[in-house]
Amino acid sequence: MGYQMAKKLLGLIVILLSCHTLFAQHEEEHFRNNQFSSGRVSDAYKKYNDTLAAEFRRKGMAYPPKDIYIRAFKSQNVMELWARNNENNEYKLIKTYSICAISGKLGPKRSQGDRQVPEGYYFIEEFNPKSEYYLSMLLNYPNYTDRMNGTPAHLGGDIYVHGGCVTIGCLPMSDEGIKELYTVCLSAKMNGQEFIPVHIFPTRLNRSGMNYLKNEFPGDYTRQQFWADLKAGYEYFEKYHKLLPVMYSPDGRYAN
Repeated sequence: MGYQMAKKLLGLIVILLSCHTLFAQHEEEHFRNNQFSSGRVSDAYKKYNDTLAAEFRRKGMAYPPKDIYIRAFKSQNVMELWARNNENNEYKLIKTYSICAISGKLGPKRSQGDRQVPEGYYFIEEFNPKSEYYLSMLLNYPNYTDRMNGTPAHLGGDIYVHGGCVTIGCLPMSDEGIKELYTVCLSAKMNGQEFIPVHIFPTRLNRSGMNYLKNEFPGDYTRQQFWADLKAGYEYFEKYHKLLPVMYSPDGRYAN
């Protein structure tokens, strides 16, 4: 390649990168403006952002957060908020929130209308500032495991973390609870965290938790195998306070 051609190519790459940067900045500005055009978001942010910043500082965490992680336990009706300052650090527990109610029974969601709260590894896909349930955050259900093991074409969807304290398959909180959690997740999103992981477990998958599941669902091989697959990721986080990358086997099992 000649010098002039290489120079033109380099110039084109610079232009494309500049356009990409401008587009990304425009998208970020549009997202922020859309969120804060809602009185609910503005009110929640004003009420909780400073107290969240103080809470993070007490835990030695940067705020706005660099990297947050949410995990939920259906049997205990709790969601935990964890954070770390960079990818080399361990996550630290920041706060625990109450889940108002859980519909269905323990086990993954496999069909539309089964009232099941999903179990598995998800992330926040969308922020809804005009939710019927005050504020809500959409999870990326169904994921690959759900699609491979669920009822084809009838998997359902629209699984949210939301306010309102009612559910037919979502993770509901009080309105005050969702105001605070929405604020911290929105702050992380605006600070550059594209994917906020939300991992949902039936219970704590330690020895007593696994024994409980075996006693509650004796002979249910499908559920027991699913929970055994989830247990690997759960145990890794318990030991290292870091997340394994989410991986799947060809048949749709978690392969962490």
